[in-house]
Amino acid sequence: MRFVLQAMLHNPKIELEKEAAARASLKFVKDGQVVGLGTGSTAAYFIDLLGEEVKKGLRIRGIPTSVRSGERAASLGIPLTTLDECQQIDVTVDGADEVDPQLRLIKGGGGALLREKIVASATRQLVIVADASKRVPVLGKFPLPVEVIKFAQALVKKKIEALGASVELRSDSGGKAFLTDEDNHILDCCFGQIADADTLARQLSDMPGVVEHGLFIGMASVVLISSGDEIIELRR
Repeated sequence: MRFVLQAMLHNPKIELEKEAAARASLKFVKDGQVVGLGTGSTAAYFIDLLGEEVKKGLRIRGIPTSVRSGERAASLGIPLTTLDECQQIDVTVDGADEVDPQLRLIKGGGGALLREKIVASATRQLVIVADASKRVPVLGKFPLPVEVIKFAQALVKKKIEALGASVELRSDSGGKAFLTDEDNHILDCCFGQIADADTLARQLSDMPGVVEHGLFIGMASVVLISSGDEIIELRR
């Protein structure tokens, strides 16, 4: 089964929850801050809403986690900066593919996990926004994205399979290998329920050829889950 980014079918209820979670995150953004701009469908709602606030006079500078988020922000008049200019980010708002009770995340469904993790690592407060379907008791229902350099792809695939996963090279909509903004490939790794996410994260990080993986552990400060008409705020 090929992993396809469009596999998450449009669902009006889920879209409303995504927008509601994104709107709730605006309270964490203050005038004068440097703001990390996430990638993905829920983060896109946040960027759109932030653009509206900028038009009303909010003064912020954004650091996007992907080319497409940067283009979206620029089109809305959001001033942008870079990590070269600002190594400390006040708050980042981003989405997630899964969130467990310890606020550990799987991210990377949108293909931007490397830049997302770099921005998150430079952020004082990482705010995750998600619809109710992303909240899980145990990580692993969503395939874990692992970004790899092309040279090591076959070797890394074999090593991850030895850890018990079924592994597929991510394809784009045209059937070619998906390329990240850094021109790497992504392996989507189905582990099933991940009993020990911390150990798996270390195993993947120690694997030569792995650029980054989609386990975000100990990084989220706040998670805003939109469930129906309710916003559930979770904190570490």
